[in-house]
Amino acid sequence: MAQQFNEMVYTPEKTTFSLFAPAEAKTVKVRIYKDGMGGKALKTIKMQYREGRWRAEVNGDQKGRFYTFDMGRGECPGVFAKAVGVNGKRGAVISMDETNPAHWCCDQKPVTKTPADLVIYEMHNRDFSIARKDVQHPGKFLALTEPWAIDHLKTLGINAVHILPSYDYGSVDETRLQDNKYNWGYDPVNYNVPEGGYSTDPYQPATRIREFKQMVQALHKAGIRVILDVVYNHTYDIEHSNFQRTYPDYYYRKTADGKYSNGSGCGNETASEKPMMRQFMIESVKYWIDEYHIDGFRFDLMGVHDIGTMNAIRKAVDEIDPSVFIYGEGWSAGACALSNDQLGMKANIPQMPRIAAFSDEIRDALRGPFSDDTKGGFLAGVKDCEESLKYGIVGAISHPQVDMKKVNYSIKPWALDPTQMISYVSCHDDMCLVDRLRASIPGIEKDELIRLDLLAQTAVFTSQGVPFMLSGEELMRNKKGVHNSFESPDSINHLDWDNLKRYPQVFEYYKNLIALRQHHPAFRLGSADLVRRHLEFLDAPRQVVAFRLKDYAGRDDWRNIIVILNASRKSETIRIPKGCYTEVCCDGVINEEGLGTIQGSQVVVSPQSALILHN
Repeated sequence: MAQQFNEMVYTPEKTTFSLFAPAEAKTVKVRIYKDGMGGKALKTIKMQYREGRWRAEVNGDQKGRFYTFDMGRGECPGVFAKAVGVNGKRGAVISMDETNPAHWCCDQKPVTKTPADLVIYEMHNRDFSIARKDVQHPGKFLALTEPWAIDHLKTLGINAVHILPSYDYGSVDETRLQDNKYNWGYDPVNYNVPEGGYSTDPYQPATRIREFKQMVQALHKAGIRVILDVVYNHTYDIEHSNFQRTYPDYYYRKTADGKYSNGSGCGNETASEKPMMRQFMIESVKYWIDEYHIDGFRFDLMGVHDIGTMNAIRKAVDEIDPSVFIYGEGWSAGACALSNDQLGMKANIPQMPRIAAFSDEIRDALRGPFSDDTKGGFLAGVKDCEESLKYGIVGAISHPQVDMKKVNYSIKPWALDPTQMISYVSCHDDMCLVDRLRASIPGIEKDELIRLDLLAQTAVFTSQGVPFMLSGEELMRNKKGVHNSFESPDSINHLDWDNLKRYPQVFEYYKNLIALRQHHPAFRLGSADLVRRHLEFLDAPRQVVAFRLKDYAGRDDWRNIIVILNASRKSETIRIPKGCYTEVCCDGVINEEGLGTIQGSQVVVSPQSALILHN
């Protein structure tokens, strides 16, 4: 770790503290405590300023004790604490080597040759396990080490989990976990320590660290990569943040009139372009890779960060492991103090090689606009969504058969290669798919709901972007219509595992759809040139999108693959190149061995369903 962020260095002989704080500060102190909360300081040491840092040494073995820094704005554990006490108020002096689970040194990251091979499953630690009847550690990191959890993920076929923010966050009181207060965790406090609420004992600093590593280890052993959701764009608040308490106003942007800028929509935005904030982000990402073996990062509101910082992170990560996948939200939640042409916006993705962004084009083309839950899209029969869906299918690249004048949100292609586009129809944010279909198609019946759910995911998983799904969609998850469930209770957010029995055909379809993608490289070409060469759209009526992956695309075993997505409530006849074809997806069933054969130059596609053929 770069020296400027190594705030606490422990040895049995002494512990060394250093802090980045203003040189002109009147006094900077470090305090040593017996416990993680309460009690008077055992020692208070004045720090000395030299070589650009405030420094102090405490002799003797301090392991097991806690510390805070204080430069006159309130005590805090610094900005780069690696271990903390309960609720993250005090840093902890521990030996990180002692937090490693058995065989941690042998932990091996699952191999991924290209991001095109990833199938990402976004999950919240609590949602996934809290209502499972046979869970031993409900709502905890350790739930993901249990056989039922690993078996479910492996059977489904995903190969990467994106876990919602799992660093120490502010809105859940770790001393009152019995209250079951819920939050997604987009309220950062200590960016480099796992959240205590997901551990079995938040009072013991090593426990949360060890259990997080056990979770990663179990997933890796199952061949599943671990992606961490990181929220460097804002802090829980300004006044009480570790940034503000150590170096006031350095880490935040202000507007021309001196007010704090609020591009995050959370009351503040961090200044990634400032040297120490940029370095903080780089070192934090590197630390999660080195210490916790993390395989990827999803940047919350990436559009708040400057392009230079995102590229510097990519460069630093490449020096450790080029396979680490980086993607983010290519937008902000409000106006930033920097101009949009300087920021990690979706439109600027061409300036950020090997960094990806979510495609709201394909998302909203399928299910309707983010701004109005009651408005539908392609799935609801809304006209003129086809071109936006086609844009998503090619992976947000330039394609001669996609008319950008008819695409929602973007006036020109923003991906250099399809691996820079995340293809999805739902995520933790906004309504989940089932709720959105119910809201946008009043009176929708169960059968139609299932048909459209499967159709939506077929579009996602046969697109050339990197596919991404919300945990529980394979169970027909709903959140009782709640649009923004960031602090709703478990009764809203939990996965209902009984739905495996209620909707067995849905899980089966998702599983087979994912397998189809994984078995056939034509669906994950990874290169814009290959997509333009091998993917062609076929003529189709309104409410239908049809395309062919031709000439053994990606060296596929199948010569030509035809995918037809029919959102119409009636059967549609589509002309296809003449030949003899094997059906592998029809009427809500997928079987790669074949469901039947079709001969000729036209096919009939059932209402609200996908048809996939090959020859």
